[in-house]
Amino acid sequence: MNKASIQNRVRVVAALVEGNSINSTVRMTGTAKTTILRLLAQLGKACKAFHDREVRDVPARRIQCDEVWAFCHCKQKNVRPELKGVFGIGDVWTWTAIDADTKLMVSWAVGTRDGGYAAEFMNDVAGRLSNRVQLTTDGHAAYLDAVSDAFGTNIDYAQLIKVYGPTIPGPARYSPAACIGIETKEVCGAPDQKHVSTSYVERSNLTIRMGMRRYTRLTNGFSKKVENHEYMTTIFWVYYNYCRIHQTLRTTPAMEAGLTDRLWEIEDLLNLIA
Repeated sequence: MNKASIQNRVRVVAALVEGNSINSTVRMTGTAKTTILRLLAQLGKACKAFHDREVRDVPARRIQCDEVWAFCHCKQKNVRPELKGVFGIGDVWTWTAIDADTKLMVSWAVGTRDGGYAAEFMNDVAGRLSNRVQLTTDGHAAYLDAVSDAFGTNIDYAQLIKVYGPTIPGPARYSPAACIGIETKEVCGAPDQKHVSTSYVERSNLTIRMGMRRYTRLTNGFSKKVENHEYMTTIFWVYYNYCRIHQTLRTTPAMEAGLTDRLWEIEDLLNLIA
């Protein structure tokens, strides 16, 4: 099948954003793998252009940021010596920024967990906001310079630093260590201590892992190419913002944020492809 019908493309995208892998989507829809991968690239590029164009001047009040781990091609421990340091081989991190009130995913970036990507990400976040906000991140040191460079002093910024106990050995090694305390650190401005929190962005991490097979910790459905990882991430967050009704809000984040006045369908996303 060289080109899937609109109905079948809707089925393909619906399967992908509900946590199915490429191969399971092939079996469920009867669509060729090459056709699905081609659609993934086309829609990923179209969704990126749409998000960059439309998600601007967001009147947010509170933004929370975090980073989500995944891997591409292979686990970091299995990277061949000649491929170490090559982006897209081994560990890959997705930076996310969510509006705590509307639950809009304002910005995301797939990259490494270093100062360069932190700066690029925070500049993108700053460029999408229309006013001064309160920002909360975890204690990752790369945020300090990145936030300062992106916002200057026009920000109320605090870090929420979690203190963890010892790593659990044995069969439970994939479970995170228990959080035994938290510390808050005011970095800039006058952040309201009642709203120094990363709860919403951390909850969105579960949304990511449930909605995209590529982010599952123990899976053979991981991304083989980082480009496809980025395409799927972009498709998922645009779908989340515009098509998926948030259970608490009872509307979509984009409607709550005033970016659209209607509920989008997957077919609307597909119509973004030129």
